Amino acid sequence: MTKPLQGKVALVTGAGKNIGRAIALALARDGAAVIVNGRSDRAAIEAVATEIVAAGGRATAHIADVSDPRATAQMVEAAAGQMGGLDIVVSNAGLRRQTPFLDISAAEWREILSVALDGAFHLAQAAVPHLIRRGGGAIVALSGISNHVGTPNRAHVSASKAGLEGLMRALAIELAPHRITCNCIAPGAIDTARGASAGAAPGTITDQTIPLRRKGTVDEIAAMVRMLAGPEGAYTTGQTIHVNGGAYLT
Repeated sequence: MTKPLQGKVALVTGAGKNIGRAIALALARDGAAVIVNGRSDRAAIEAVATEIVAAGGRATAHIADVSDPRATAQMVEAAAGQMGGLDIVVSNAGLRRQTPFLDISAAEWREILSVALDGAFHLAQAAVPHLIRRGGGAIVALSGISNHVGTPNRAHVSASKAGLEGLMRALAIELAPHRITCNCIAPGAIDTARGASAGAAPGTITDQTIPLRRKGTVDEIAAMVRMLAGPEGAYTTGQTIHVNGGAYLT
């Protein structure tokens, strides 16, 4: 049987581990060729690409810092040329930091926004012409619950995600004539491996405060991305979809 994403090409940023890796694998399982992006850990993204190929899919790994517009454009052009086009863009790259507001330096503020928000902007600008040439496509960006519930020590992260959601809403309207959908997914507390720079997980949302009494899985987030990126999501655009076990209700 033909897989629902057969013939599609997807680019997933921050895809070396955790949610990004799960998204890349989910899209590949349903037939998409996947460009697996990371900023610096080549071994991680090559491992994901190898896993996809071993399962019978198509994948390639590309190192690029999405905060750099030139590097992002070069990645998109190289990947689209190698894979024959581009249909699905997933802006997952982001940095976690826990810093009290009065201790956030201008450099740290700029660093956080440069990846999650600026990076999504650079990626969309580079990718949209390719999506238009293919007759449409999907852009999915990963936001987060902290932007909506308010989380101490994450003012810069929350600001970047709020901007990201605004960007997707604006693009949803502007790109609708080209049959390009643009949406955000806002995960709640998800069971992931945290890097050392991320610090301890915020204690504001715990298994006891989540109505479903557990953290989410990376596969549950990937499944929502997969829905929005596929034919089932073709009439959904401009939305922020919350996947949080009931921890925040819209």
